[in-house]
Amino acid sequence: MTRLETPESFNLPPPEDDACDLLIIAGEHSGDEQAARMMRRVLEKNPDLRVCALGGKALKRVGVQLLFDMTKFSVVGLMEVLKNYSYFKKLLAEVYEWIAKYKPRAVCFVDYPGFNLELARMLKSGGLSKKGGGSVKLLYYISPQIWAWKAHRRFKMAELLDELAVIFPFETKCYADTTLDTTFVGHPFLSPEYESKFYYDKDGPILFMPGSRKIAVGKIFPIMLRTLRLLEGQRALVPYPSKGILEVLEQALEKFPDLKQRVSLQKISHLDKIGAKAVLMSSGTISLEACLQGIPGAIVYRANPITYVVGRLLVAVDYLGIANILLDRPAWLEFIQGAARPRAIAKRMRACCEDEQVINQAQSDSKTLRSMLKNKSDCSVSDWLLRSLD
Repeated sequence: MTRLETPESFNLPPPEDDACDLLIIAGEHSGDEQAARMMRRVLEKNPDLRVCALGGKALKRVGVQLLFDMTKFSVVGLMEVLKNYSYFKKLLAEVYEWIAKYKPRAVCFVDYPGFNLELARMLKSGGLSKKGGGSVKLLYYISPQIWAWKAHRRFKMAELLDELAVIFPFETKCYADTTLDTTFVGHPFLSPEYESKFYYDKDGPILFMPGSRKIAVGKIFPIMLRTLRLLEGQRALVPYPSKGILEVLEQALEKFPDLKQRVSLQKISHLDKIGAKAVLMSSGTISLEACLQGIPGAIVYRANPITYVVGRLLVAVDYLGIANILLDRPAWLEFIQGAARPRAIAKRMRACCEDEQVINQAQSDSKTLRSMLKNKSDCSVSDWLLRSLD
């Protein structure tokens, strides 16, 4: 990855009305999308709420003042974070100063724990947050996956945060031995207003979803293309979230001129519905959505070797894909690091396209997942946030 150039200043603008009720911080495309869905409902219920954000275009589209686009520079993995330490250190410092100057009533962190929990620590140690003796309430939506790794973080989170909203029903139990006020608000993919873009179509293309982070996409997409070479007669549709990801995809595709007529790159926001006979995906958030729609497929993942080795030492679960973790079995087979070989992946993808037993099992597994993630309470994430702001 190219090292991010640290600017002299990020020049975060002031709130449009010189006052801010709520600051949202969502550092990745998935977090930006989930935060936008939350804020659409919140602003419908309270249109006078003054909201600023460090996020992306989705938050901007729902009427939130975007201070800085965090989604352009998402990094993943130990080595990538270390390479860009000075960049994020400066950004953290300037966000801290912005909060100190404008004092929003609350900050709502959305996922992105490496950045967000460090900022929460700074706000407490600087006396700005309520837990630090100040006035700013710290809220958190979409918990770090403490059930998978670094479980001890829950105690630090309880020291820093005022309230937490979780999207998996078992997560409330993860915080039961802490003082943190934790509420299950349902998974956003199963909320009544959410309409998935994906559906199973036996006559559709294979869906390639290499992720929303440039580094990961650069490692995973070429493996997908080499797999497609072995799947004679099959087409691939690749929905992408941003121009930056498109550039990575195009650079990789240039090395496979024989596949250009079989691969379609489409901006996901321009697609109403995406029908697919199978899916080959990274382990990111959007992979769960494809699984919930009953599309058979597999997960492919390859990271910096040091990042992967360190990660495996810390991770307490057997699988990368959230659907597999929830089901406690590899319903969507995982091809990781050295096992991510095109020939093996192609064999599985053929079965996903042609084997009725595999196809029917994916449909059955999707029903099980939906039942597991259904919100059986009346508290939505928008209700939780508005209540927390009172």
